[in-house]
Amino acid sequence: MAHCYYHALSSVRKWGGTVDDYLPLHQWFDQSKAILADPRHRALRHHAEGIFMLEAIFGETLVNADGRVVPVRLVGEQHVREDLGSIPSFADWARLITPQAWMLRGNPLGGAEGVTIDMPVPGEALASRTRPPAGGAVRTVI
Repeated sequence: MAHCYYHALSSVRKWGGTVDDYLPLHQWFDQSKAILADPRHRALRHHAEGIFMLEAIFGETLVNADGRVVPVRLVGEQHVREDLGSIPSFADWARLITPQAWMLRGNPLGGAEGVTIDMPVPGEALASRTRPPAGGAVRTVI
């Protein structure tokens, strides 16, 4: 859906009440448009954890203008399904992020100068690291 207002109208059709009952919840999901005004903004809140965050912020239920008690989690699920067709996990979004070199750089930690840490190559299973790395790891000196 293009605008939170239309999500709120959809909520009214489903649970009654008024647009104002639901608009703040739908606006919360789409606040990330302020930093990324294309569909990628959804990676920040449009997932199962985002729905539970909505519930933690707004409470487990709301009472709409008709006096009906509506579970906030259901409103969150409605929003994400209307935008994506299903409810992904955050891991579903994160799998699509290609690690870049700048993401692997660390900053020196106080008091640990000269310590070398082997950082795995993105996608390499940590459990498979039973011997010293052979050119497949980034060596970071802190």
